[in-house]
Amino acid sequence: MVITHHGGQCFKVTLGDLTLVFDPIAKGGTLPPVRFGADIALVSRDHPDMNGVAEVAYGDKVPFAITGPGEYEKQGVVIQGFLSHSKYGLAKGQEQAVNTIYSVELEDMTLVHLGALAEPELSKEAREGLGEIDVLFVPVGGDGVLTPAQAHELAVSLEPKIIIPMHWDGLGAPQSLDMFLKEAGNGSERVDKLTLKKKDLIGRDGSILVVTQ
Repeated sequence: MVITHHGGQCFKVTLGDLTLVFDPIAKGGTLPPVRFGADIALVSRDHPDMNGVAEVAYGDKVPFAITGPGEYEKQGVVIQGFLSHSKYGLAKGQEQAVNTIYSVELEDMTLVHLGALAEPELSKEAREGLGEIDVLFVPVGGDGVLTPAQAHELAVSLEPKIIIPMHWDGLGAPQSLDMFLKEAGNGSERVDKLTLKKKDLIGRDGSILVVTQ
């Protein structure tokens, strides 16, 4: 599979002819909207920075949209969504919003996208349901999502093979990525795209990969 970053919390995952996208950016968002076709679109938080399902209907692709907790299967991809909460982009008077944590089984690997998570501890259901994680996408930007310190603590506790920070590129507090990497203190790699096979996970234990645009 190939993972590319399209700003904020938006990541495109391609596997052969299949394209899956996490948190596509919509028109009216903080960042420029995305424009590519996807077969499956996962939305963690109903906000223009993350709910651009219409923007990934392109060419001959019309995405199967998943916008909340539950169990799903589409084109051989097994997806679970777990309820959590966000404080990102709240309306006036709103104290929190629904956020969905997604676990995706692809090519014998498990990808977990925490969305715009604000809670430093996961629910018992989410912790038990996530199981072994190969790739973890974690928000690090503060400002309604996890702070860099909270993000690092939670990421380490989940014991993924690879950690990919998000919500630092165009979203989040200035220097949040640098603060997250300082918390980690064990080095990181920067890549413009991540090409990943199961065998590439051997020997990795919480490796931090910064996927740039």
